[in-house]
Amino acid sequence: MTDAFSLPAEEAEPQLAVADATLARLRTVPGLAARYTGHPRAVHTLDELAALPPLLKDDLNTALAHLEPRSATAATWLFQSGGSTGAPKIGYAPTGFYMAGVHAHWQVLDRDDVFANAWGAGRMWGAHFLAAGLADLAGCRVIALGSITREEYPDWLAFLADRGVTAIGGTPSVLRLWFAHARAAGLKLPTLRKVLWLGEAWQPQLEEDLAAVAPQARRWGMFGSTETWVVGTNTPDCPADTFHPLPEQLVHAGPDGLLDFTTLNPAMLNPVLRYRTGDAGELTSCPCGRPGRAMRVLGRRDNVVQVRGLGLHVDELVARAEREPGVSRAQVVITENGGRATGVDVLLLTDRPLDTAALRTELLAATFTLSTAFQHDPENFTVRAVDELVSNDRTGKTAGFVVRAADEEAR
Repeated sequence: MTDAFSLPAEEAEPQLAVADATLARLRTVPGLAARYTGHPRAVHTLDELAALPPLLKDDLNTALAHLEPRSATAATWLFQSGGSTGAPKIGYAPTGFYMAGVHAHWQVLDRDDVFANAWGAGRMWGAHFLAAGLADLAGCRVIALGSITREEYPDWLAFLADRGVTAIGGTPSVLRLWFAHARAAGLKLPTLRKVLWLGEAWQPQLEEDLAAVAPQARRWGMFGSTETWVVGTNTPDCPADTFHPLPEQLVHAGPDGLLDFTTLNPAMLNPVLRYRTGDAGELTSCPCGRPGRAMRVLGRRDNVVQVRGLGLHVDELVARAEREPGVSRAQVVITENGGRATGVDVLLLTDRPLDTAALRTELLAATFTLSTAFQHDPENFTVRAVDELVSNDRTGKTAGFVVRAADEEAR
């Protein structure tokens, strides 16, 4: 069992006092205490840790509502996670956002950098402030961009070029907007060397735009959530889906292929004890040659959604649509009325004319869920090209699928 953890027993078990303290806190939560009945009062070994029940998002939300944690040495920040495909959840962090531990092991920024922070600021999303904390530790110069409208891109890109920006950070979907606008306008960022990303999987299409706009730039990724904060990082020498866990984060790969996370940081406010984000993955070695176990993220398991009582594999549907020539990005939008899916739309960003009717026919015939669910009203499954996908105004993220209410669609 211990080989399913990112750290060997001799390194992890001396630090399990933190897991003990987290378990003690969770036992005080009325809605969760019963699940730990029959388990040891203290966790001394990795096998004992693996025997504990995992926490899901709703469980953690229950715990936080009861515990209302506060930092002993700094302000306590409340952040929102989720909201693109599910109900928003709350996460807590002290000023600094645990980035000292990240900076100690991942020094992507240095004092000579000019860093453009393009993660959305405010609205209770943490990534902008987390990246600002990293930049503060690096001592570099920072340009806080936040959200940019379509009309503002040319002026801001020119400004970044004039300032000699060397690093930029954002979610991959936001970064694609920056580099696609630059490429379309024929603008270059010749001094850009580093592209930091967090919040979504890396999008391979970014490589094409980067080669045209900033050929010296390389990707540097972080993986985490508002509940776990940063779990691991990678470098240009690592595959985009492979991350090296921080020493203060213990990663476990379950027999069902799902990853869960346990904090070894005594300052962590969220009670992260075998917490599942919904990501599937495995522990492996990294081709970069760095010693220790790396975490390969295989994708989200919660992207199977119910459509009229049947499971729709959104990732598979999106992947098939994005194989169509000229399609740069696809998104599945599910419209619900009273909790029932009334329609499914596949939205496509494309740079050329596309036979959407033929693609719709293929998807409908090849996808059991769609063909069965819309057997009597096939007109409620559509495929169409659009100028832009549905994005989260708060974070700038563009999810692979979105669920919206029928009255929202009408507006």
